[in-house]
Amino acid sequence: MDRMACVNLPAMPLQVLLRSHPEWERLPAAVVDRDKPSGLIQWVNERARANRILPGMRYAAGLGLSHELRAGVVTVTEIATQVEGLIRRLARFSPDVEPSDREPGVFWVDVSGLRRLYPSLEQWARIVRGNLHKAGFHSVISVGFTRFGTYAASMSGSRDLVFRNVKEEQAKVKTVTLDRLGLEQKLRDKLLKLGVRTSGDFMKLPAEGIRKRFGIEAQELHRQANGKTWTPIQAVPLPEPVIRKTVLDYAETNADRLCVLIGPLLHSMLGDLSERKQALRNLRFRLTLDDKRELDEDLFPAAPTLDGKQLMGLVHLRLESLALSAGVVELKMHAAGVPATERQLTLFRETPRRDPKAAERAFAKIRAEFGNKAVMRARLHEGHLPEAQYVWEAMKEMSRAKPVEDRQLTLIRRLYSKRIPLPPRSRHEPDGWLIADMADGPAEETLGPYVVSGGWWTRETVRSYYYVRVRSGRWLWIYNDHKRQRWYLQGEVE
Repeated sequence: MDRMACVNLPAMPLQVLLRSHPEWERLPAAVVDRDKPSGLIQWVNERARANRILPGMRYAAGLGLSHELRAGVVTVTEIATQVEGLIRRLARFSPDVEPSDREPGVFWVDVSGLRRLYPSLEQWARIVRGNLHKAGFHSVISVGFTRFGTYAASMSGSRDLVFRNVKEEQAKVKTVTLDRLGLEQKLRDKLLKLGVRTSGDFMKLPAEGIRKRFGIEAQELHRQANGKTWTPIQAVPLPEPVIRKTVLDYAETNADRLCVLIGPLLHSMLGDLSERKQALRNLRFRLTLDDKRELDEDLFPAAPTLDGKQLMGLVHLRLESLALSAGVVELKMHAAGVPATERQLTLFRETPRRDPKAAERAFAKIRAEFGNKAVMRARLHEGHLPEAQYVWEAMKEMSRAKPVEDRQLTLIRRLYSKRIPLPPRSRHEPDGWLIADMADGPAEETLGPYVVSGGWWTRETVRSYYYVRVRSGRWLWIYNDHKRQRWYLQGEVE
C-alpha cells in the first residue's frame, strides 16, 4: 500500500513573523490580515490558544482575552516565497511534493519506495525535520496512508508519528480536536454547539445531512475523514531556472557594448518571470574572460522588480566598476524571482512592444497617397438587420490595445461585405444541403431557425437564420428570405 507523509509547519506565516520579532516567542502571538483592531486573526501560537484565542477572531477580541497578545501582518508575497523555498527543500527528500492550497505550511510528500534509501521512515522523518530546523522552521511530520489522516495527526501534537497500519492511523485521527483542523470559525462554532469536538465525533455524523446543514466544505471534509475520497499526491513541478547564455564572436571590454548584448537577454528573462507571476529579486551573471578567468557578480535591486530600465542601469554601473584582465568571450545570466504584485505584472504586461506613433505616421502616409477614406474602421450602429448593425468610418487616430488576461476564447462571426446568393432549394430546412463546394461536403448539423422580421414601415423583411456545420468542420451563417424565397450566405463563424 502506498505511503504518504504530511509535513506540517504549524502556523508557518506566524513562524516567519516571529523571525522578525524574536521577543514575542514567550508571548501570545498571531498573524492578522491587517494591522487594525478589526483585523482578522489568521494564525496563532500555542500560548495564544492557551488563552482561548483562535483563528477567526478579531484582533480586538483577542486583546480582550489577553492584553499580552502581539500581532503583525505577513504579506501574501512573503508567504508564497517561503512556500516555494520549502518545496525546493523538501524535493531533496522526495520527488513528489504537494503544497496545500488552503493552509500554507502544510505539504504532502510521497514516501513510497524510500525504504531503499533510508533504514526506516522514522529516520527519514527525523532527517527532514532536522533539515527544516536548520532553515529556522519548527515542523511536525506524520507518515501514514491517507491524506486526511496524516494531516490530522500532524496537527495533534508536537512529535513525529509513523503509523504501521490504517487502523492505527484512524484511531489517532479520532482523538484530534476540531479547533486544530483549520476549519472556518462559523463551521467550527456550529459543530461545537452540537457537542462535536473531535474528528471522531464529526465522522459519526450522518453523511446525508452534512451538506444541507453545514455546507460543501463540511461535506468534503466528512468524506475525506471517512475515507470516501482518495486523491493521489499532485506533485508541483519545479520551474526551470531562468538562464540566458551567449558566446561573443570577439573578446569585448567596453561596458556600453556589453550592455547592448545584455539588454535583449535581460528583457527575455523578465518576460519568463512575468509569465510565472514573479519579479526579479537578484541577477547573477558570470563573465568568462579571454584568459580563462571567470568573474561571478550578483546584483540586487532595491526591491523585486520587472523594470528592465532600472536593472540595465545597475548592470551598466557594475560593468563599469570591473577591472577586466582580458576581454569577455562568454556571458551567462541567472535570474532569481519572487512572487510579484499584481501592479508589477500589469506594468510589465502593458509595456508597449510597438510604437503607436509610428503606426499613426504610417496611416497618415497611406491617407496622403490613397485618400482620406483609405483607412477605415467598423463602428457598431443600431440597426434591425445584421448588415445594418455597423457602419464604416474614417479612422483618425489609433486607439491603444487593452488586452484582457486569461480571457476565454470566443467564436467570431464574420459578415461578408456582400451576401452570396445560394442555389434555389425547395425545402425550407438546410439539412443535407451542399451549401459551399464539394470539398466542404454537405450540411451535417443545423442550429436554428432564428427569425428576424421588421421593416414594415418601409419594406417588410422576414428572414430565418441558421448556423450550419458542413462536413469539413466550417460553420456557415445562412438565411432564407421569405419575401424573395431565396437563400443567401451571410458569413461564417471562426
